[in-house]
Amino acid sequence: MRIGQRYSDEEIVSLIRSGKNLEQPVRHLYTEYYDNLTNFIRKNKGSQSDAEDVFQETILVFVDLVQQGKFRGDSSVKTFLYAIARNLWLNELKKRNRMFVQDTESQEYSPPDTEDLQQTLIRHESKQKVLQMIEQLGETCKKILLMYYYENLSMKEIYERMHYESEQVVRNQKYKCMKKLIGWIESNPGMKENVKELLAYGTEH
Repeated sequence: MRIGQRYSDEEIVSLIRSGKNLEQPVRHLYTEYYDNLTNFIRKNKGSQSDAEDVFQETILVFVDLVQQGKFRGDSSVKTFLYAIARNLWLNELKKRNRMFVQDTESQEYSPPDTEDLQQTLIRHESKQKVLQMIEQLGETCKKILLMYYYENLSMKEIYERMHYESEQVVRNQKYKCMKKLIGWIESNPGMKENVKELLAYGTEH
């Protein structure tokens, strides 16, 4: 992106949907909305670190929604980003048992009431928890599970990339990794419910 170059909401959405080069639209979102959204978090009991974390998560969730075709343009990108940030921060405050967030922005920022947003936030939080668990499985399991579930690589592609003896060896290793991961998730009923689709596929080998 050239310094000073601006994009319309339609152009930003189109660039994200294409999936070819996310650097330009993401950089634009940072340039245009970072100050407003991080200020909102800081005004509502958040630290600078909180504000930065929420902003980064907001961008990830927004990109996810756009690529799923769930951003329909009923509101502006600015409004929708605020809705995502507000919901993320509300969830965080509830975890910390803090007071309800107070809206300090103008009415144009009122978050849209959308089931898609809520479902995506739930899925995003579950995904982050699963990633944290995967980090504890060791480097081999981490690589296999991330390649399979988050890069959507086939067993053949993983076998070729990691130089295993055969695809079956990869399948066996993935099964062992998933068995350990499932054991951890079984101890957390809420987590189990949120990632049941992942587990349904993961137990096949």
